[in-house]
This record gives sequence, structure tokens and C-alpha cells, in this order.
Amino acid sequence: KGRKGDPKTGQEEESHTCCGCRFPLLVALLQLVLGISITVLGFIMAGISSSLLVRDTPYWAGIIVCVVALVGMVMLCVSYQPEEKTCFQFAIKLVYFLLSTLSLITCVLAVAFVAHHYSQIVQFTCDAVLDSCQCKLETSDPLSRTFVYQDVSDCTSVTGTFSLYLLLQMVLNLITAIVCLLACFVMWKHRYQVFFVGVRLHSLTGTEIQQQKV
Repeated sequence: KGRKGDPKTGQEEESHTCCGCRFPLLVALLQLVLGISITVLGFIMAGISSSLLVRDTPYWAGIIVCVVALVGMVMLCVSYQPEEKTCFQFAIKLVYFLLSTLSLITCVLAVAFVAHHYSQIVQFTCDAVLDSCQCKLETSDPLSRTFVYQDVSDCTSVTGTFSLYLLLQMVLNLITAIVCLLACFVMWKHRYQVFFVGVRLHSLTGTEIQQQKV
């Protein structure tokens, strides 16, 4: 057992801590906050019009990120074992890494879908017809496609409020993608760099101490 203040104990603690916290804590908290924000904003967007496609209201991306964050929280409750000596710890780390990768891909897709819709909506010319808002990209072209937003009484909720929500979704999903990429990097670095480099540095330190004693 390492004594208090023992360099070996300190290096082992540093290998799986960051700023005094377990290494995935800050990343998991960011994922949870961003996932909840994306999910809530997605459901608010879905309430604007009943004809909106699922890809245009990416609450699904937020739900996946929330699941990833919860897995990260569970990982914090697992007692640390060097070199993944417990199967459960190895499994939970692997699941967290894979889900973070999936969230990264999902958020990138969400950014692509939302950016495409935003690029169209800023060029729309809309008219209110009964309980719907009908929009066109080119009003001079009679064959131009008409985009119909059902259950919308005022077109400003589409060209103004909804376009703002799309812009917010782009920003949130882009930040979340970066956080998920950071989570994958932290997991990889913790497994293949920090732990083994720490052991190597400790062995070198021990050799130097023996040389000094001689």
C-alpha cells in the first residue's frame, strides 16, 4: 500500500484524475447540459408546426447525448482499477467510448440537416393561407417547390422564430460534437498514454534514486 505523499500513489491518482476530479466528470457534465438543451429546444421547435420533419427538430441528437452523459456518470461510480482488471469497468469504458463516437456522428448529421434547412428558410417568401404558412424559394417560377408549414397562423414564427431556433441548434450541436470528440480523446489518452507513461516515468525516477544512493 502506498503511503500518503508517496510519489507512486500520487502518479496513480494523477493518471485517472484531472484538476482533482475523475477524468470524465467535466466532459460528462458538459454532455448532460448540452444534451438537455438540444432536446428541449428540439421539442419546442417541433411544437411550432406539425408538418416539420424529424430531421429538422434534432431532439433525437440531444437524447443520445444525454444517454452518453449518464453512462459517463455511472463510470464515475466505478472504483478505479489499474489496467482494467475488472470486466465491468472495461465494459463501461468501452460503451462510453462507442456512444461518444456515435454522438459525435449524430451531432454532425444534425448540424448538416439544420444548416440545410436554415439556408433555405432565409431565402423563403412566405404567405399565410388559412392555418398554414406556404413558402417558396422563387416566387417568379410557377414550378418552384412550395414548402407548407401546417398549424401556423403567422409566418413570422417560421421566418423569424424558427430560423433562430435552427441557428441555435447548429451552435449547440457543433459544440456538443466537439465535446464528444474530446471525450473520445480523453478516453484514448487515459488508456494508452497517461497510465503507461506514468509507470514509465516512475520506473525512471526509481532508477535515478538508486543511482543517487550508490
